[in-house]
Amino acid sequence: MKPIPNWKKSWRMVSMRCMTLAGAVQGAWLIIPDDMKVSIPPNVVQWLTIALLALGVAGRLVKQEKVSI
Repeated sequence: MKPIPNWKKSWRMVSMRCMTLAGAVQGAWLIIPDDMKVSIPPNVVQWLTIALLALGVAGRLVKQEKVSI
């Protein structure tokens, strides 16, 4: 496997940002105290993570001018 030619600009890609946010949402959920989790409706974290990952896939399929070679 070889990295993409513009790997140094990968932090600008929508897909990278969405995947990072999805990981941050899951990480934050782990450290939030249980008494605060009660105030968040069930499945919101899971659906938010799924939505971010889906946006990441869509973002990878779109040409992004700031990242293009």
